[in-house]
Parts: sequence; structure tokens; C-alpha cells
Amino acid sequence: MADRTAGGPGDSARTGVSPVALKRRARKIHRVLAETYPYAVAELDFRNPFELLVATVLSAQTTDVRVNLTTGALFERYPDARALSEAQEAELQELIRPTGFYRAKATSLLALSRRLVDEFDAVVPNRLEDLVTLPGVGRKTANVVLGNAFGIPGISVDTHFGRLARRFGWTASADPVKVEQDVAELFERKDHTMLSHRVIFHGRRVCHAKKPACGACPIAALCPSYGEGETDPVRAAKLLKYELSPGREDLLELMRAGRTRMELRDAGYGLGA
Repeated sequence: MADRTAGGPGDSARTGVSPVALKRRARKIHRVLAETYPYAVAELDFRNPFELLVATVLSAQTTDVRVNLTTGALFERYPDARALSEAQEAELQELIRPTGFYRAKATSLLALSRRLVDEFDAVVPNRLEDLVTLPGVGRKTANVVLGNAFGIPGISVDTHFGRLARRFGWTASADPVKVEQDVAELFERKDHTMLSHRVIFHGRRVCHAKKPACGACPIAALCPSYGEGETDPVRAAKLLKYELSPGREDLLELMRAGRTRMELRDAGYGLGA
């Protein structure tokens, strides 16, 4: 039976849980997620800080898969901030049209790249306080770039992370900045970037917004929100997505073995379904 003081199926988030117990449970959850997703990485394709910054801006209101299908041609045409700053807006819009909201995103990318050229010598800065001054860049985007392009730990609060942080009882807030602050109190700073990846992976694959697969969840015994979704193991397994979905066992094994996302795509594996 789950330890009720450390959280378990049926507990309500934070109810009757001391700060010490909450931190202990949070870190147990993270350890299980680390074991479940040893291959968790940023799912946006990039080769340098500039590409990650642009890709993250484009990822708003769309999927990483769609962005990855778009950025190859974009970066071939505009490989750096100077090239992008000189782009024709209409041409840029057409290149990024598949990501949605392409007019607003094109405007942001042009302003962002020109700011990089004018104020940072066309180099992406590695300080959060500088990154958030760029058009279209908030704390989430800044932390993605810092953590994955510069190795500077940060918590990236997207919709998946915020949803799971509330379900896990790590925060009661819907404000991304407050979520980041609350979660940061529970974990060592060195773990923040990988924590973000693992929680987001879990949100995309198991703990869905509308119908979480509780019966197939590796952290069910630790989750205070257990029971919000499907608890029958057989039915829950059918809700799993991506490499965890039924019939994709070969892909899961390859990912666990360390095959890169590029290698898997070259081998014909669709990573977006």
C-alpha cells in the first residue's frame, strides 16, 4: 500500500502533506520519471543556440514535430541572426506558415533577429535577463535555450509541465512564473533542465490533459491525482502515445538503447505519433 504521508492514490494535492513530505514525494516522482524516460531530451531539432531560440519561438501553439518539419528549410535559407534579420517578411511567412500564427511569428522573428544583431552582435545571449528582452521570448523560451544550448539549469513551464505540476501537488498556481518558483523549491537546481524534459515527456505520453492513463502510469502510487483518468490497466494502456503506444515496442527499445532522434527518423520511424 502506498505511504499516505508521502502521497498515494486518492490523496488530494498538498492536503495534509508537510513541506518535507512534499519534497520527498516530488523527488521520488522525479526518480521514477528518470528511470522511465532515460532518453528524454529537447524534442526540437537544433545545432546551435540561434536555431533553438528560433525553433522554440515557432513552437508556440503547435507541436515540436511540426516545427521540426519546418525548420530545415528555414535554417538553410537563414542560417544565422544576420541572415534572418534581412529576410523579406512575406518570404519568411511562407516558410513558417505550417507552424500556424505565421504572421505574428514572422514579425517576432524579424524583430528578434534584428535585436540580436543590434544589441548582441548577432550572438544569442546566455543570460535569462537578456533573453527575455528579445521579442517573442518569455521565461519558458529563455529557460529552454539556457538549459539545452548553454547547459545553464532552468525549469521550462509549458502547458504540459504546468498541468502535471498541479496534478502532482507541486503547485496550486496556473501562473507559469509562480509554477516555476514553487517547483524550484522542491528540487536541486542542477536537476531543473532534465526535470523539465521528463515531466513534459510524461505529460505528452501518459498524463494527458483530458484523459490521463492512470492505470498505466509508473508513478500512480505516488500521485495525489490518481483516478482523474482511466484506472483500468488494459484500457489505460490503449491511451499511451508516441513510443509507449501499443505496437511501438521496437521504437521504445531503440530509444532506450540510445539511438538519436535523427537516426530514428532516418530509419523511417515516425516520432510524432
